[in-house]
Amino acid sequence: MLRPSTKARQHPDATASGRDIQEAVMVLVRPRYDAAASVFPGNDIVDEDIGEESLTVGEENSRFIFSPYDTISFCVAGLKVYIYVRKMVVDKESAYSSTPDRKGMTRHYKFNVVEKNFTRLCSSKPILTVNGQFPGPTIYAREDDTVIVKVVNHVKYNVTIHWSALSNFSHQAMSDISSNRLRPFCRHGVRQLMTGWSDGPAYITQCPIQPGQNYVYNFTLTGQRGTLWWHAHISWMRATVHGAIVILPKRGVPYPFPKPDEERVIILAEWWKSDPEAIINEALKSGLAPNVSDAHTINGHAGPLSSCPSSSLDGFSLRVDKAKTYLLRIINAALNEDLFFKVAGHRMTVVEVDACYTKPFTTDTLLITPGQTTNVLLTADRAAGRYLVSASPFMDSPLVSVDNRTGTGTVQYTNSVSTSAAITTTKPPPQNATPVASSFTDSLRSLNSKLYPAKVPLTVDHSLLFTVGLGVNPCPGCVNGSRVVADINNVSFVMPTTALLQAHYFNVSGVFTDDFPGQPPMPFNYTSSGPGNVQTMNGTRLYRLPFNASVQLVFQDTGIIGPESHPIHLHGFNFFAIGKGTGNFDHKTSPSKFNLIDPVERNTIPVPSGGWTAIRFRADNPGVWFLHCHFEVHTTWGLKMAFIVDNGKGPNQSILPPPKDLPAC
Repeated sequence: MLRPSTKARQHPDATASGRDIQEAVMVLVRPRYDAAASVFPGNDIVDEDIGEESLTVGEENSRFIFSPYDTISFCVAGLKVYIYVRKMVVDKESAYSSTPDRKGMTRHYKFNVVEKNFTRLCSSKPILTVNGQFPGPTIYAREDDTVIVKVVNHVKYNVTIHWSALSNFSHQAMSDISSNRLRPFCRHGVRQLMTGWSDGPAYITQCPIQPGQNYVYNFTLTGQRGTLWWHAHISWMRATVHGAIVILPKRGVPYPFPKPDEERVIILAEWWKSDPEAIINEALKSGLAPNVSDAHTINGHAGPLSSCPSSSLDGFSLRVDKAKTYLLRIINAALNEDLFFKVAGHRMTVVEVDACYTKPFTTDTLLITPGQTTNVLLTADRAAGRYLVSASPFMDSPLVSVDNRTGTGTVQYTNSVSTSAAITTTKPPPQNATPVASSFTDSLRSLNSKLYPAKVPLTVDHSLLFTVGLGVNPCPGCVNGSRVVADINNVSFVMPTTALLQAHYFNVSGVFTDDFPGQPPMPFNYTSSGPGNVQTMNGTRLYRLPFNASVQLVFQDTGIIGPESHPIHLHGFNFFAIGKGTGNFDHKTSPSKFNLIDPVERNTIPVPSGGWTAIRFRADNPGVWFLHCHFEVHTTWGLKMAFIVDNGKGPNQSILPPPKDLPAC
C-alpha cells in the first residue's frame, strides 16, 4: 500500500475561513485496467487543479486524508494507483461561505462501460455497468464547473450516455452570462446550449460509441444547480447504466432553504431476473407487451421486505442522527413505472425538482415519474428506531400491468437500536391512487424569487397539440397478427441510421423530413376508443422551430387502446408546466386554468391518464432535440419525435462544430 509523504493539503473548494473539508480514503495499488477484466478498479477522475501528490510505499491498510473530490490517479512502477473516497460527503461549508466564486473548475471523469456479475433476488447475472458499479458513480460538481467525461466502451454493444439535460455553453456564451447579456436559470439536467453533440441520445445527436471505441463528453454547468442524472440512451441499457449528477451552488451562494446537516443520493429503479435487452427484443418479435420487472430497487437493492431473504442483509439503509436534517436527492431511474416514495412516520419538505427550486411544501408521499428528480428535506424528529422506506408503483389504468412489488429500505437512527430491531412500517398508497398523485403534482410551484424568477413566456408564437398514446397495427408475423405501437399525432417515429443532428448540420438529405404535424391529423374524441379506421403512420418526421420562438405545447392522452399516463421528457430545454386537466383539452375554456405566474419548471412532466398537460418554453437552443415518453417501452414502440431549432442571426446563436472524436455510424 501507499501513503503520502506530506500532510494532506487544503481542498481547493475550502471556505475563506480556512476550514478543510476532508475524508479518509484508501489507496489501492492495482494493475492498469485490462479491457478484458469484468471490473474497473475505480472511478478514474483527475481534477486539473489538484496536481501531483508525493507518495511513498508504506504498510498495508494505511490511511490518509483527502477532500471528498480528490479522486486522482498516478503511475508508480508500472502500476496505476487509485486514490478514491470510500464514502463521498458533501462540502457543505463551502456551499455556505460568504465569498462567491467567479470561476469554475474543470472536473475529469472516466466511465468504463463493462459487464459485471451482480446477485439480486437470490440469483446472479451479468449486467452492464459503468466502472463496475450499480448504480453507477455520482458526478459531483459546482455551478459553473466544466465536466469532461471520457466514455470507453468495453462491451459488445453500442453505447451512448445522456446527461439528463446539462448545459454545454460556448466560451463566448459564458462571457455573455458573466456580463448579464445572457442569463440562464435552471435547466433540464445538463442543457447542451448551442452544442448538442454531448446530449447523448443514439441516432438523434450522435452515432453510438461502438465496442472498443470511446468518446469524450464535454459540458459546462452554467446556470444550473441541483440534482440531475446520467444514463445510457440506447435500447434498454439504462436499466443498469445510470447514476446521479449532483451540482452544488457556487461557493458563497446558499441554498434558498434551511441548511441541511447532510445530503444523500437515492436512486429508484427496476430489476429483472432476465436480461432486459432480451425481454424487449422478444416483445418486439411477438408484438406483445414485455414482461414487467421482478423488483423495484433503492440504490440497487430490493430491500428487507423483498422475496429474497438475503436482501435484508444488503438493502439500502439511511443512518440518521436525532434532530439532524438531511437533504435527500431522489431520482427515478425506473424504465417503465411512476413511483410513490415514502418514509414511515416522517414527512418530507419538497425544495427542488429537476434541478429547479420550488416553493417548499410538506408531504408524506412523493410521486416521481421516470426521468424526474426530487430533492426533499427530511428531519430525524421521531423516536429512535428503524423506519421503512418504500418505493411502490403508481398506475391508474386498469389495462396496464405493472410490477406491484414494493422496493424497501430503512431509515435507522444511530446509537439507538440494532440493525435487527423491528421496523416501523408504512403502507404504500394503492397502485391506482390518482388523488394522491394529483395532490402532489398540484402542489408544485416554482420558487419565483428575485434570484430565481419564473420567466414564463406570456405570448405564444407556435401553439401545438400533440396526442400521445398507444394503438395497434397489423403484423402478419406477430402472435395475434398485430403489434402494439405508440405514436404522437398518429406518427410512430422511425429511428434513422444516421444521427439527426449530423444530418441537419451537414445538410445530408434523405435522413428525415421536417413535416411533423403540429396538430392531430384527424380530430376525434381523444379519450374514447377513437375511430376504427385509423392506422398509425411511420416516419422520421421532425418539427422545425425558428430560433427564440415561444412555444405552447399541449399533450393530450388518447384512449384508443385505453387511457394511460405518459411521462414526457424534452431534451435541450426546460419548460414551465402551466396547466393540466382531465378529458379533452378545449382551446376556448382550458387556458383559463393556466398558471402563468409561478408554474413549476422542469424537464419531464406526466400526462395524466385520460387527460392533458400544457407546457411553455422558449426555443433558444439551436440544434436537434429529442422529445419522448420516459416509459422506455413506449419510446421503443414509437412515442417520440424531435424538434429542429434553427440557428439565430446573432452571435452565439448557432450550433457549434462537432468535436473531432464524434462517433461515426
